[in-house]
Order: sequence, then structure tokens, then C-alpha cells
Amino acid sequence: MKHSYRWATEQSGGLEHVELEIGDAGATAEGVLIGPAGGRLFACSYVLRCDEHWRVRSLDVHVAGKDRVCLRADGAGNWTDADGTPLPALQGCMDVDLSGSPFTNTLPIRRLGDALRQRQEIKVAYVDLPKLDVQPVSQAYTALAYAGAAPERVRFESLSRPFTAELEVDGDGLVLRYEGMFTRVAG
Repeated sequence: MKHSYRWATEQSGGLEHVELEIGDAGATAEGVLIGPAGGRLFACSYVLRCDEHWRVRSLDVHVAGKDRVCLRADGAGNWTDADGTPLPALQGCMDVDLSGSPFTNTLPIRRLGDALRQRQEIKVAYVDLPKLDVQPVSQAYTALAYAGAAPERVRFESLSRPFTAELEVDGDGLVLRYEGMFTRVAG
């Protein structure tokens, strides 16, 4: 079943729209990000595919007027480009994080599930938009409160730079509010 979600930035006029389809074989997210970065406006589109355990299997990102990045993963932390060339710098990354995207926080929240009851340190393939630079970064997620079996508040920490934020999430692990950054406006 396909659902639409939309987030607005709280300060800079940015927007993310995602069409998310979840099925027995996994999830596919088709999204658009529009916003300022480094004093310039940009827009990009992406297609992100995960397996049934929310392990990233592919990401294709295209920045309007620029190039694209295509990443492939085996679900065990090994990455290649679209041509199959290994990307050893991303070894051990289990998720992707698009700068300016609240949606990509859903990936580790869904993948880690109940393990979030304790702080989980992870490596992600961070895509810096609109530059399309891809780097491994370390992050941590910890559930702070639950509504039944699902987390409703999660602490996000960047371990690569000093940054922490509290995320309010719905029962499906999708961000409702990203402290000081994003608010879901539809979906």
C-alpha cells in the first residue's frame, strides 16, 4: 500500500515529499527534497529501496541541474556504485542519511526496532546535498518513550559532530517532528 508524507523545515522554507510503498518484500520510497543549502536553492529527487527488514538495498539521488549518485548495498554493510564497483569507505554502513531529509531517520528506527530500548551506535552513508558527497558517519539512536510496542520519542545523536535532537515519531517510525528542524505537515 502506498502512502504520501510531507515535511516542512521550521526555518528555511525547505520541503520533503515522499511516496512510500511498503510490501512483503520491503519498502520503496520515492521522494523530492527542495530547500536552501549553503546559501543556494536546490531540488533533488530520490528513489530508496529497502528489504523486508528495512536494510537499504539501493539509493538513486538526482540533483536538478547536476549529476546523480547511485548506491547499491547487500544489506550486510557492503556497498557498490551502480556499475558494481565496491565502495570500501562505506563498509559497515547499514543505513543512508540524506542531508535535509527527516524521512531517512525512519530507516534505522524501523531496522533497529526493539533494540532502540538501549542506545544503538550505527554507521550510515551520509549524502551531503546538493553536493552529492557521500561519506560514512557515525550516529546513535535511543528510544526515550514508547506508545505500546512502538517508540514515540527517539533521541538522535550525530557522533561525527556535536549535534543531538529529539524526534517525535508515529507508530510506523516516521518523523512527526524533528526538534528545531522539521514538522510533518501531511500524511
